[in-house]
Amino acid sequence: MSDATNMLPPAPCSASAQSEAGSPRVHTQDGVLHAHPGESLLDTLERHGHRVEFQCRSGYCGACRTPLLAGSVHYPNVPLAFVSPGECLPCCCRPMGAIRLDIQKD
Repeated sequence: MSDATNMLPPAPCSASAQSEAGSPRVHTQDGVLHAHPGESLLDTLERHGHRVEFQCRSGYCGACRTPLLAGSVHYPNVPLAFVSPGECLPCCCRPMGAIRLDIQKD
């Protein structure tokens, strides 16, 4: 007698559930946000209702500097503004996997 449960196909998932499952997660004081592929961290935050101070959207001014409590981000282009360990520039970085920010909605 065999166990047929191992042969069942996986349960279908919606396209949005599949894309969120593989997307980087951004943990804030308000909950977990899911980033879309290729979007900046600032775009993710704005899409979920966060208001982040910014002026350049390219890493030039540093106005969006935000505490990065855990995880890492990637800068497709090296920002001109100084970035200390433990912080990031949401305007020009992308989350790499799960990250945690010290930020909340206004």
